[in-house]
Amino acid sequence: MRNTLLHINNLDVAFKSGKDVNNVLHGIDFFINNNEILGVVGESGSGKSVTSLAILGLLPERISRITKGAIYFEGQNLLEYPKNEMRDLRGKDISMIFQEPMSSLNPSMKCGKQVAEILLRHTSITKKEARSQVIQLFNQVKLPRPEAVFNSYPHEISGGQKQRVMIAMAIACKPKLLIADEPTTALDVTVQKEIILLLKELQQQTALSILFISHDLSLVSEIADRVIVMYKGKIVESGNTKAIFENPKEDYTKALIYARPSTKERLKKLPTVADFLNNKPLSKPVTSAERESEHQRIYEKSPLLEIKNVEKEYYSSVSFFGKAESVKAVNDVSFAIYEGETLGLVGESGCGKSTLGNLILQLDKVTKGSIFYKGKDLTKLSSSELRNLRKDIQIIFQDPYSSLNPRLTVGRAITEAMQVHKLYNSAQERKAEALKLLEEVGLLPEHFDRYPHEFSGGQRQRIGIARTIAVKPKFIVCDESVSALDISVQAQVLNLLNSLKERYNFTYLFISHDLAVVKYLSDRLLVMRAGQFEETGEADAVYENPQSDYTKALIEAIPKGI
Repeated sequence: MRNTLLHINNLDVAFKSGKDVNNVLHGIDFFINNNEILGVVGESGSGKSVTSLAILGLLPERISRITKGAIYFEGQNLLEYPKNEMRDLRGKDISMIFQEPMSSLNPSMKCGKQVAEILLRHTSITKKEARSQVIQLFNQVKLPRPEAVFNSYPHEISGGQKQRVMIAMAIACKPKLLIADEPTTALDVTVQKEIILLLKELQQQTALSILFISHDLSLVSEIADRVIVMYKGKIVESGNTKAIFENPKEDYTKALIYARPSTKERLKKLPTVADFLNNKPLSKPVTSAERESEHQRIYEKSPLLEIKNVEKEYYSSVSFFGKAESVKAVNDVSFAIYEGETLGLVGESGCGKSTLGNLILQLDKVTKGSIFYKGKDLTKLSSSELRNLRKDIQIIFQDPYSSLNPRLTVGRAITEAMQVHKLYNSAQERKAEALKLLEEVGLLPEHFDRYPHEFSGGQRQRIGIARTIAVKPKFIVCDESVSALDISVQAQVLNLLNSLKERYNFTYLFISHDLAVVKYLSDRLLVMRAGQFEETGEADAVYENPQSDYTKALIEAIPKGI
């Protein structure tokens, strides 16, 4: 194949765990042509990232080995390359954009110097020429104020800007193949769309080939010419992007398409991968009459929580003689939340969503205004009164990895919350309740004595939910609770949140940057921008007829599929 840039030929990869050897890739076979974008889709554990690491020669040597197959790049088998030649190839002919820019960039080096290092490593230019080229690259990836970014540390720029620095680094030496491994997962939908458009533009300008890896088929449809779908280390389906979307052959592919909340209809239960593989029929849509009846029931009561003219002001630290500059993260915000309601709070990073959640939870103090819960002003409660209130108002965090103590077993993490709030009369009663909660969130009794590192991301989020509901709260803040999860796992967690709400009459404040997810779960929507509300209203009505240009931009940025 004269036009083929990369050909992975019948590749098997095995990992060693103690005395066991497990095959994680089974007969992987695909190609990428010159000037083509190939999408690779699948859940965590499907083998997507292992495949990309095999291409780059970056598989961990002690615990992994390629047991079969070849990787041809421009006709040469990369598996036969000496280490020094592979080092020269990486960054020059094949480069990579990683998922999390904050952990991929060196926090102690300025952004410009990090990109210049790549140029100095692979070319013979001077430091002065390298600086000039980096500024050009920053302009090419459309970074605002490229000179300022050059002299900034990673923590001083936004997530979207950090990802653009990573892209500039990846394309610095004009590679022939760019591997983008989940490059937009941690980003807002609007920034995500900007990065997708940027990658397409760069590909068209430089005839670059891109291997674009994601768990989101809808997102891949926006960028890829062809798609391969991976499941449990195998390729289960491949073809032209349009054909895969319009006529998927495999149930697994159908599951990945349908697991994302639809913007056209609201199913009572999102279909999961297991539903499709077991041929379960799709859930019925919620009718407008059912939704109206439910809203009538919710909104005839008094509000559970009222936020009145709340402001939160932060001050920047300046020189001894300078004047402190203030930033209003939340600016004169008022709204109410009703018992049994899911109120969606949506907006880009930095708009004040999480700050507002923290003010409600009293993890941060308001600068001005009042927050009433069941008629009590939370801003005026004593420390002991607040401790008692913690039982009623809880949070489910964004990151299931960092929100669980790695030293505590799952059972201890759940029962400890009960013990703090003096629930139940004995350790035996608390354990019995914890086992019941594990079952409710879809886990097993034997998970009680295991540690967080023994679970997947989706399972850890279920553990976090079990810990949150262990104290029988009335009101729960869900702060980006599904944004770190695969599409199919996200569907499972959203279904779980809905079923728990029905069973316990929970009230949710659901915070997210993903309007499709928020719309699916919410009764009402609050759209937030720069510390203030842009738009509020019934979730479906806001989506179908947005009044604000900002809301329209958020809706437009949702990956729609073909």
